[in-house]
Amino acid sequence: MSSANGGWSRRRFVGVLAGAGSGIAGCAKSSGASPESAPARTPASPGTTSPGAASPSRARTPSAPASTGPRPLYLGTYTSVEGGGDGIGLASYDAGSGRITGAGTITGLTNPSYLAVHPDGRTLYAVAERDAGAVTAVRLSDRKVLGSRSTGGAGPCHLSVHPGGRWLLSANYGSGSVAVHPIGSSGALGELRDSVTHSSPAPGPGQEGPHAHQFLTSPDGGHVLAVDLGTDTVYSYRLNERTGTLTEVSRARARAGAGPRHLTFHPGGRYAYLANEVDNTVAVCAYDRRTGRVSIGGPQSTGTGSGTNYPAQFLVTANGAYAYLANRGDNSLTRYAVEADGARLRLLDTVPVHGDFPRQIAFSPDGGLLFAANQRSGTVSVFHVDTSSGDLRLAGEPFASPVAVCALPL
Repeated sequence: MSSANGGWSRRRFVGVLAGAGSGIAGCAKSSGASPESAPARTPASPGTTSPGAASPSRARTPSAPASTGPRPLYLGTYTSVEGGGDGIGLASYDAGSGRITGAGTITGLTNPSYLAVHPDGRTLYAVAERDAGAVTAVRLSDRKVLGSRSTGGAGPCHLSVHPGGRWLLSANYGSGSVAVHPIGSSGALGELRDSVTHSSPAPGPGQEGPHAHQFLTSPDGGHVLAVDLGTDTVYSYRLNERTGTLTEVSRARARAGAGPRHLTFHPGGRYAYLANEVDNTVAVCAYDRRTGRVSIGGPQSTGTGSGTNYPAQFLVTANGAYAYLANRGDNSLTRYAVEADGARLRLLDTVPVHGDFPRQIAFSPDGGLLFAANQRSGTVSVFHVDTSSGDLRLAGEPFASPVAVCALPL
């Protein structure tokens, strides 16, 4: 990786640089609000930076029937590695066939490795995954970059927009912190409003510090949750929607060395599924809407066998019947049947992803297509999704995209 990696180069271990490697583990029981010292709070710090990379929004899987015709697709990459892209890739896809057609690049952004879109569909947000972390807003009507803001931390790797559309949430992997930025009426970002560093519990085995990997809102909108790979913890916060400040209300401890990476909720809102990168496991988590407390269940198999594998991300169909897990190393998608109203995952099988190192997956808005961004092969695979059976069917040859680490279909 480039010198921009600094102390967080471990995160991009596999595929960013040839031969890099690291892993993350699975979940066990959770704990609630912890008596340990509160996370260190960083005062809001102004400062603009050059445009940065963005993180994909959580997969959307509405049950509307698939439409036909071209739809926009945005592609995240690393710009600071050999063979990387020049910015956010522009493409379109046919909602019926799944065929992707390239359409250029939004340049001037550094390492836009994760992307998210505003609920009104008018503004795209990207992270700049580097030591001096930043988040950037892009107006989609004319693809004008509206400016960047510092995240107050290093190596931001995920972002999401609060459902109300007024706040951008981002996770700084390198510094183990989460950040909140205000979103103006134009979609542009204001200066950092609040930031919390995960100063406790102590880092898990093999970790040198906290590594916030995801920051998302619960389906009921009552809490925002931070998944930290370094401390093996899921933190629950209250977001003051008037001021943008965070208050911790609970924390759930995974078993030591699990390395939780990504949490995805079941549509019912009472359960979620946790991908554990380090120990190659997954876990079903219960969520209490009233308190924000997450309870992490025991580790379950990814179905990938004894080889080296790093689970990346879950998706759940809109009808809540099936879940899919991206596996980096095994280069597959694990299929699970979701049972007991979301409380149970039953392993079905694994399906080849037809690419190398699927870093991120996303549904098309109608749920009829699944996109897999394959980092090492520099491709995006597209699958037709049969939501009644859970079957996946490859939709033609994968699309070439430099160091593809994020695919955001709209």
